[in-house]
Amino acid sequence: MALKSMIHKVQFQIADMDRHYYADHSLTVARHPSETDARMMVRLLAFALNADESLAFGRGVSTENEPDLWRKDLTGNIELWIQLGQPDEKTIRRACARADQVILYTYSGQGAEIWWDSLAGKLATLDNLTVVDISPLSVEALTELAAKSMTLNCMIEDGGVWMTDPHRGAVEVALEVLQEARAA
Repeated sequence: MALKSMIHKVQFQIADMDRHYYADHSLTVARHPSETDARMMVRLLAFALNADESLAFGRGVSTENEPDLWRKDLTGNIELWIQLGQPDEKTIRRACARADQVILYTYSGQGAEIWWDSLAGKLATLDNLTVVDISPLSVEALTELAAKSMTLNCMIEDGGVWMTDPHRGAVEVALEVLQEARAA
């Protein structure tokens, strides 16, 4: 018998002072049986960092050729493609060809560092690609906030990111931009 996805309910208040975006989101997040709490929390962090009324979760880790999150315009054009982890070069190039902007979030510490060292030179020519590494300590702390029902607040100011849960505490998230997309 196949395992079913676990459903998480999230009340998410986002205050992004850098982008002047302030909104409350009620999210239903399906966590695939093979997905860890850490990966799910990184998806929620990626949502907060790029929050928009049109931002949507993809169908999940079992779906190829679809990102973890994306934003499409009214014509179906993919404006933003957000991927987590360490995809291969071909997958990244395909995403950059399909979307106006691609953001890749890595979060596995030394494994991500080795992965980036092997691909950085090859991906430097992709003008619409941003690569951001999330500190392993931040991911570990974010994982402590995971629950079936969550009330999360995310504040972004001057490049700093704080995620809080009134019952489980606060996390300052350390991000390092490894590659910044060039303006169009």
